[in-house]
Amino acid sequence: MKNILLIGMGKFGHTLGQKLMGLGCEVLAVDKEEASINAVASKYTDALITNCMLEDNLRALDVPSFDACVVAIGDDFQASLQITSLLKELGAKYVVSKAATEIQRKFLLKNGADHVVYPDLDVAERLAITLNSSRIFEYFALNDEYSVIESVVPEKWIGKTLAEANPRALGLNVLTIEKTNRTVSPAEANYVFTAGDHMLVFGLTEKLLAFTQEK
Repeated sequence: MKNILLIGMGKFGHTLGQKLMGLGCEVLAVDKEEASINAVASKYTDALITNCMLEDNLRALDVPSFDACVVAIGDDFQASLQITSLLKELGAKYVVSKAATEIQRKFLLKNGADHVVYPDLDVAERLAITLNSSRIFEYFALNDEYSVIESVVPEKWIGKTLAEANPRALGLNVLTIEKTNRTVSPAEANYVFTAGDHMLVFGLTEKLLAFTQEK
């Protein structure tokens, strides 16, 4: 069970917090606005009204005791940048910050963020990729080079075993196979593909996209 410090109770912060709580995490929700905290306090392990731009206020939260700290402020970049920097200075183990632009992402990474989320860009990128290929149902970028996609099995693979289809020759790795009523995991070499099978496939993003454009 993870212990999370979540700063910023806007729509993104609250949605993230509720998902974390649903996964069994302990979440301390923090916002400088009394109304924002009062509206959600009962839904979290604990909730606090405080201005995290002040170092003494952050220090009082015992930042190093949290497994991760999330700065979910989207409408005040100065506050987000300052809080991110302070968290790292105070010994935060892992800091995740929200960015609204690519420039913000770069500054946050330079000022202490271990990871930066960019919701608008991420959603737009995923939508563009799924719209570009009728074979892609989901797309997850793991980093700048590698991704995982959910794709329908190519027609030319139907009736072949995984070994015969040989996706590794294309630089791809089939992780699991989703059928109507079950999941095949791990995908065994002797598995025979049938029409309608979906696959979770890992590989270089450029190779995955090229694969889904093949006839």
